[in-house]
Amino acid sequence: MILSKNQLIKVKCKINKNLNLHLENFLYNPALNLKNKGTVMLEGIIRDSMTKQATKTLRRDGYLIANIYGKGLENISAAFKKNEFIKFLRNKETLAFDVNLSGNIVKVVVQEYQKCPLTSELLHVDLMVAQVGVFTSYKIPVKTTGIAKGLKNKGLLMIHTKRVPVKCTIEDLPNNITLDVTNLDTGDNILIRDLTLSDSLECFLDPRVPVVGIIKAK
Repeated sequence: MILSKNQLIKVKCKINKNLNLHLENFLYNPALNLKNKGTVMLEGIIRDSMTKQATKTLRRDGYLIANIYGKGLENISAAFKKNEFIKFLRNKETLAFDVNLSGNIVKVVVQEYQKCPLTSELLHVDLMVAQVGVFTSYKIPVKTTGIAKGLKNKGLLMIHTKRVPVKCTIEDLPNNITLDVTNLDTGDNILIRDLTLSDSLECFLDPRVPVVGIIKAK
């Protein structure tokens, strides 16, 4: 059967309508939840004043002060809503993450925190720009897996080194160092020299430094 031009247009419109409906159902399917799996970006502001009063006002308004820097780059003084920043960092899956600063998107990694010595309140954070191909210092968080047998002998799991300092490029930076503690008994430790690190990573800590271990409960 040969369709006329008008019939072809109607068929094409019907196909497009069905296709769009299928895509909408696909995107809004709660089981897939693809509509909500886009990149969630942390938003901040660029500070226009560095005075003590301006800093005090921002903190009073719930902002976390941040310094953003990178090799060969000019420092950026910024601020993020503290609660949003903490929530974002707890849920992020990678060490490097994007931040939106007044419309400027920058990929950063957390380098240092500053807390109040009395209340442990988060006051300041240093963020380093993750520059492709630049060999620089990072700190990789340590995670554990398994249940140490020493826990059954009244031992306690202690993470001595929470973040392992290394030098590498951002392309080679792992999101964490995961250690299996299943066979650790009371008094046992995993040291820096026991870590299996990629050849692209350089760690300058003393090989005898403990990373995780089982200590005897008092």
